Amino acid sequence: MMMSDGAGRKDVVLLAHGGGGLMTRKLIEEVILGELENPILKRMDDAACISIAETELAMTTDSYVIDPVFFPGGDIGYLAVCGTVNDLAMQGAEPRFLSLALIIEEGFRIDDLKRIIGSVGKAARSSGVSIVTGDTKVIERSRRYGGPDAALSAMAGGQAGGEWRAGEPGIFLNTTGIGARLAGVDVSVTNAKPGDVIIITGTMGDHGMAIMNTREGLKLSSDLASDVQPLWSLIKPVLDAVPDIHCMRDPTRGGVAAAVCDIARSSGVCIRLSEKSLPVKPEVLGSCSILGLDPLNVANEGKAILVCAEKDLVVVLEILRAHPAGRESCAIGKVIDAPGGMVLLETTAGGERIVDVPTGEDLPRIC
Repeated sequence: MMMSDGAGRKDVVLLAHGGGGLMTRKLIEEVILGELENPILKRMDDAACISIAETELAMTTDSYVIDPVFFPGGDIGYLAVCGTVNDLAMQGAEPRFLSLALIIEEGFRIDDLKRIIGSVGKAARSSGVSIVTGDTKVIERSRRYGGPDAALSAMAGGQAGGEWRAGEPGIFLNTTGIGARLAGVDVSVTNAKPGDVIIITGTMGDHGMAIMNTREGLKLSSDLASDVQPLWSLIKPVLDAVPDIHCMRDPTRGGVAAAVCDIARSSGVCIRLSEKSLPVKPEVLGSCSILGLDPLNVANEGKAILVCAEKDLVVVLEILRAHPAGRESCAIGKVIDAPGGMVLLETTAGGERIVDVPTGEDLPRIC
């Protein structure tokens, strides 16, 4: 039974919390401001007035609908901040300001909301970014993933087979980030050149397999945990030492395969990966084998792909490996002339196969 606004409960979010009145203000002041407060946000204006000395800025926006909202290694709040600041970092931009919009289903537990906001604050502080504006909306609880309206949900674009199930009230986050781009840095995916080297800053597939294991209750490995983490403190020293890094991309949805295919197609080059060089944790590799998944296609939330000139490889790896988030950094392939726009994988068996982006989502709701 759906709770009414007048139910009087204090442990869950009610529709009245999104009405713009006293309950809305109390929710913001008691749950959100205490964790995220700063001079700009404290003003509670409709828009944040910010000042940035630099003229070259980067801006990104993203929405987070992950299921479940809590998972080994993080939660939707930590993920939202890290995902956004990492998108800025992949453009060579120091994260400065974020907006945070919450869309909460009625009945969502206040304690869970406090936990998520706490993670937002933790991630923001570790990233050196300020949450300066936001929005809160409360919506009626929906039927998600599997119930009597499966056919209707399938017609509306529901997930595989349109199978929706009644679940716990959910929460969705939207963040927009603004960063100041380092002078002289251009790390566009269009810049890869023959002779360049492809680097990854750690093991593949940790986030996607941790989410799948938790969401489906697979109990494949107790060691599966998300790699979600902010990356600017890892990336900035590299750009300071080697401002001529050619490309950067974080391999989130679609994994490493999607990231390198994007670089190859945008730059009009061929990328040849070495299967024996790809870093994958045994528990991730084993889980992928059981489920018939390719680790190259599985999402990451705390790794980066860098493309640099071969002459810079030693220096770049030295800097990356000196940081806790980059200790397992390694070269995984090279850029060659042809066939342009293609990614090839040299297999451990001595053969070669084409790497392409999955046509659909192997792992839905991973971010």
